[in-house]
Amino acid sequence: MGKSPRWIYWKQTFQSKFQAGCLKAKLEDNWHNGYEIGPCVEIKKLKTNKYVVRYTYDEMSEGS
Repeated sequence: MGKSPRWIYWKQTFQSKFQAGCLKAKLEDNWHNGYEIGPCVEIKKLKTNKYVVRYTYDEMSEGS
């Protein structure tokens, strides 16, 4: 506890939040159809007004 998550950033930036949201949904859906606990996925706005998708595997989730 007290340890901050280690984020993995998608290598591509997006012009719109919608485009980033499509990737976010795809990442989440891929894990929901599998057997592993899915990652926490976020969309972050950069100073350049582009968007990036990042995700982390939180193995210390409340459901464990």
